[in-house]
Amino acid sequence: MKPQFGRFRPLRCGSVLLNSFQWPRNMSLISLFCKGKPPEKRKNIVNFSFCSSVVKSRVVCFSSTAMKSGGTQLKLIMTFMNYGQALFKPMKQTREQETPPDFFYFSDFERHNAEIAAFHLDRVLDFRRVPPVAGRLVNMTKEIRDVTRDKKLWRTFFISPANNVCFYGECSYYCSTEHALCGKPDQIEGSLAAFLPDLALAKRKTWRNPWRRSYHKRKKAEWEVDPDYCEEVKQTPPYDSGTRLLDIMDMTIFDFLMGNMDRHHYETFEKFGNETFIIHLDNGRGFGKHSHDELSILVPLTQCCRVRKSTHLRLQLLAKEEYKLSMLMAESLVRDRLSPILIQPHLEAMDRRLRLVLNAMSECIEKEGYSYVVEDDLQGHQGTDHAHTGPRRR
Repeated sequence: MKPQFGRFRPLRCGSVLLNSFQWPRNMSLISLFCKGKPPEKRKNIVNFSFCSSVVKSRVVCFSSTAMKSGGTQLKLIMTFMNYGQALFKPMKQTREQETPPDFFYFSDFERHNAEIAAFHLDRVLDFRRVPPVAGRLVNMTKEIRDVTRDKKLWRTFFISPANNVCFYGECSYYCSTEHALCGKPDQIEGSLAAFLPDLALAKRKTWRNPWRRSYHKRKKAEWEVDPDYCEEVKQTPPYDSGTRLLDIMDMTIFDFLMGNMDRHHYETFEKFGNETFIIHLDNGRGFGKHSHDELSILVPLTQCCRVRKSTHLRLQLLAKEEYKLSMLMAESLVRDRLSPILIQPHLEAMDRRLRLVLNAMSECIEKEGYSYVVEDDLQGHQGTDHAHTGPRRR
């Protein structure tokens, strides 16, 4: 019997179920959510969108806000009236802005719309490994400044020359008057991400990504200079058995489609051991450039030449005109309250990158053979679960 998290008592905020502790009950070894209804239609998925209507009625939905420690850029922990919590990433760039070409990946902005779009992309790909994220318009005065007990945060609020409410908080990058976050006049967009279960209830383990970048202006990582690097990885636990290497390939494809170069670590739930999925967290540096495809993100796939059959079939389906990735993403994203989340060039870039992924897979199959490259995780499994077999050796 597969281990599952216990049932948690649901919480309410107003008349809408805010179930930040109940939704993990559907976790399995392979995903955060079961297949079936779309997450936003399930009663046990966090629903944040109701809060935007609460603002109009002058009722504050958050009881307190505080800066989240760690990380390079400003993020806020928003606590609801019922003590449920969510992670708020405020808007730093407009939809049309691209990452400047001279920016390093580690100094790029974290985009709120990238977090929202990543949640939807993860569902369209049928991975279901990103915690729920929704867009939200926040009243900076009533829902941040007036309810915060964080004096360091409160002191950074000011009124701009244009009479807009601004703040900048404290963090490593972009927390200064010059990089202040300003409302219109005190309304600001942001993404709200559901908190994972408390560590006391569901411990997580942090792993260093084998294909982590150097995070240095001049140095390169080992995988960037050694074409046989994957052979070394495949002999190292936990990549020498189980499904972890295939999970890395899924994550690689996910990151490449949205142009995310910032995947230095990843997390798993301890309770499931090594036979479990990777949680796709921190996707804010995706969707920065629609005019450029960063092929180095695909290196794990091109070096290892391994992929799940379910992933391969899904990508082939999304390349068909009637199930086009950009079309399904547009249909999914329109449901978010801050729609449009992505401009058309970003949607078109995903279609272009999908073709590049499929081309890379075709080259692998031509070189190594279909049976070596494509791991059949569907045999004998009709429905929600996939087979779990270790990576094959030559």
